[in-house]
Amino acid sequence: MCSTPDRHGRQPLGGGAGVMRTKEARVREVLQDPTVERTPGIVTIRVWELPVRVLHWTVVGAVLVLAGTGYYIGDPYILVGSEPGFVMGLIRAIHLAAAWVFSVAIICRIIWSFIGNRWSRWDQLVPVHRERRVWLWKTLGYYLFLRKEPPPAAGHNPLAGVTYLVVFVMFVVQIITGLALAALANPQGVLWSTTSWVFGLFAIQTVRLIHHLIMWLTIGFVIHHVYSAVLVDIEEKSGLVSSILTGYKRLPIDRL
Repeated sequence: MCSTPDRHGRQPLGGGAGVMRTKEARVREVLQDPTVERTPGIVTIRVWELPVRVLHWTVVGAVLVLAGTGYYIGDPYILVGSEPGFVMGLIRAIHLAAAWVFSVAIICRIIWSFIGNRWSRWDQLVPVHRERRVWLWKTLGYYLFLRKEPPPAAGHNPLAGVTYLVVFVMFVVQIITGLALAALANPQGVLWSTTSWVFGLFAIQTVRLIHHLIMWLTIGFVIHHVYSAVLVDIEEKSGLVSSILTGYKRLPIDRL
């Protein structure tokens, strides 16, 4: 069966769930992309489209606001010189506004994973293709210092893709638990009618605990994400860090 071209008229990167492509086929496929610029031994690829970059930084900003305001909600510390009730109400309002921005950004990113370019699609997170499953373990070996060469990947390597899948699941749970907790303020509201089922599964305090734990897991992920991105950028010299601003990565042909 022939694979269906994407919206740019290009064949999908995976080539089918059971297909293991040769290195030559993978390189040839990337070089056929009209957005690729080629110099001797080096290719410049627009990996991250504008919507991906905008959504990435929207999520970053929202997470920073949510973490700061969420920590205050859990442990209020501004008690002198202000009316505590007013401050808490203001912080909660900011937290809820940032939560809606965060939720919309995550929904948009999920939608884009079905309509974006080959590097932003859902199969870069879910290892449905045999090739990515094989490289998943090889990538783990690389990070465990069992392999010298990093995996050939212009976008997310297979291990990073699975990690981001877990993070997306965390974010969805965070959104659901957060909206459920916000709905407690108005049990007659629309938000309560759509999220009250959560409290049929878990007690209020358990939902709050899950919400807090995911916040700390997210903070830990952010620290690891920044550290590993800088480290890999230094080692590979691919422009990994700057690519989330410009969209472009520069890679040796043998890294494709």
